[in-house]
Amino acid sequence: MSKPTKGQWSARALPGARFAVQVTPRARHASLTDAPEGMIKASITAPPEDGRATAAVAELLAHALGVAKTRLTLVQGATSRHKLFRLDE
Repeated sequence: MSKPTKGQWSARALPGARFAVQVTPRARHASLTDAPEGMIKASITAPPEDGRATAAVAELLAHALGVAKTRLTLVQGATSRHKLFRLDE
């Protein structure tokens, strides 16, 4: 799957929902795909420096969910490829 359209995953945008994301930085194109066991694979073009990759993942996930990126909170994985986000109300 390529870059999701805005709100494509809006059915998943439930307050308190958690999203486990495996990140591939410096990809050629940004994309989100479902992976086994409820994981989401995110490919982003940003490098893993100074939090730019994490910010890019949050922006891409928020876009797919159709919510403001300020509603996503990084719960775990600030410096890891495996991140856990929570959707706030």
